[in-house]
Amino acid sequence: MAADDLSAPLGQDRAPRRGGVLPIAIPQAVAVALGLFVVVVAGWAMVADDPFGGEPMAVVAANVGAADPGKKPEDAGSRAAAPGSRRYDGPPPTEVTTPAPPPGKTITIIDGTSGKRQEVLIPEIAAPTIAGGKSPAVEERLAESSRHGAIPKVAADGARPSEIFARPVKPIAGKPNAPRIAIVVSGLGIGAGVTNDAIAKLPGAVTLAFAPYGDNIAELAARARSTGHELLLQVPMEPFDYPDNDPGPQTLLTSLEVSQNIDRLHWAMGRFQGYVGIANYMGGRFTASESALAPVVREAGKRGLLYVDDGSSQRSLAGQIAIANNSAFAKADVTIDAVPTGADVERALTRLETMARERGLAVGVANALPAAIDRIAKWAKGAEGRGVLLVPISAVAKPAAADRRQTTENLR
Repeated sequence: MAADDLSAPLGQDRAPRRGGVLPIAIPQAVAVALGLFVVVVAGWAMVADDPFGGEPMAVVAANVGAADPGKKPEDAGSRAAAPGSRRYDGPPPTEVTTPAPPPGKTITIIDGTSGKRQEVLIPEIAAPTIAGGKSPAVEERLAESSRHGAIPKVAADGARPSEIFARPVKPIAGKPNAPRIAIVVSGLGIGAGVTNDAIAKLPGAVTLAFAPYGDNIAELAARARSTGHELLLQVPMEPFDYPDNDPGPQTLLTSLEVSQNIDRLHWAMGRFQGYVGIANYMGGRFTASESALAPVVREAGKRGLLYVDDGSSQRSLAGQIAIANNSAFAKADVTIDAVPTGADVERALTRLETMARERGLAVGVANALPAAIDRIAKWAKGAEGRGVLLVPISAVAKPAAADRRQTTENLR
């Protein structure tokens, strides 16, 4: 250090020298700068019009037109986004489709003997069609419109369904008086598999009885007719243990008014076309009540149909009622598959054949079970060779049986 510096008076200004010390230290300068920054930011926050305070933003086009009932949805969604903004209309809509349930009604049929339950779909029956979209070959003059669809009637010229839809009978050559056997296989239409099996395996002379339930019943019945089978409509009737043993919906009941039972009968009649008569489907209690059964037998006769009793109830009054009303009638003599084993079915067929030889005719009924179908088909192949004529049910119905025999004799 120079000597004059030590002796120089304090407080006197001197010209700064090159390379001298700064008047403010670096930490003080940094503090001042930070303070100024805070002041500027605080001032901007107080005067700036920014409600989000610097938070990140995205501009989205909103569909506000839906709240205005006067605007169409496409007008509200056609607004353009603001310039410079990104438009987001959300993900594309996803169409969710729920498969429609099959038309119709599912019902449960309970077998009162075994307790077996069977779910059956009763579809909405549409008129079956053939090539060209026309109705099947059903005599329109024999059909009457009802709220349940077409039901049978006697034609204006007197033609009856039991005659028009009957299968012709061809006598055995050289044996015009051969004993006659009619066999009815019942319970068809509920299962398409067993129904098709019966149609394919059984000869046309075997009568097929359809319950008014099941899928495609009209088509199955038409197929059976096309292969030469006579058809019966099974009408559900009240059994003794009803409702524990329930034939199904629209069952005819002894507790209903006559008009209600006739309406239910018409419902069953409208399920398919082309049958020669009706038969009871269960019905032990119903067929034992004259007040309940008589109007049904009369209605069937009035519409040109025969009545078939399946012989399951010894208390049935169907025969007496039919005779009193001069209605065509037949009753089963043997239940072929009362014991549903192959050997027992064969013994029942032998008993049926013996009865026919003794009386001139006999009627057997069987359920649509594989064992019964197979044994009946085998038995039928050799029937004519044994001198027995297998005929449809219309050929043995009374009083129609006498008329049919007379017609056969006139043709010879």
